Amino acid sequence: MLFDLFITFFKIGLFTIGGGYAMIPLLQREVVEHKGWLKDEDFLDLMAIAQSAPGVFVVNMSIFVGYRVRGKRGSVACALGAAMPSIIIILAIALFAGNYRDNRIVENVFKGIRPAVIALILTPTIRLASKAGLNKWTWWVPVATALLIWWIGVSPIWIILAAIVGAILYYILKLRKA
Repeated sequence: MLFDLFITFFKIGLFTIGGGYAMIPLLQREVVEHKGWLKDEDFLDLMAIAQSAPGVFVVNMSIFVGYRVRGKRGSVACALGAAMPSIIIILAIALFAGNYRDNRIVENVFKGIRPAVIALILTPTIRLASKAGLNKWTWWVPVATALLIWWIGVSPIWIILAAIVGAILYYILKLRKA
């Protein structure tokens, strides 16, 4: 089982271009659909925790999934599996990429990958949004958050703190009504 955890996260780390958020579709497919280690709701919860925790998103996710499946040993196996491909690729790039840094073909290949990465991030986001309970009344929250961060330049930390305060106030008011 530990080897299966390691290999699963090694494949995710090896075949994902574009960083942590581009890994979400592979993570979701492998961990929820193929392996059945988590339910969709648990996956969403772990994503929220992994994004909030310091460190690399996919390593955080791997640690949480590994712990859920096999405890501390599972966490170590998943974290090593998730991190190993990046370490190997970075070492290879450091050794050989200096010769190709100014190559226009290589530069254009990376420019061509960008739209695919955006699609990889957007597809599971839309699918998971419906499972997170977004509806016609709550869709504005992620849109407003994205606009505040992207266009206005508000730090995500302030948005997280505001969301925490808002949630606390909401539940206090809800409890007072009841």
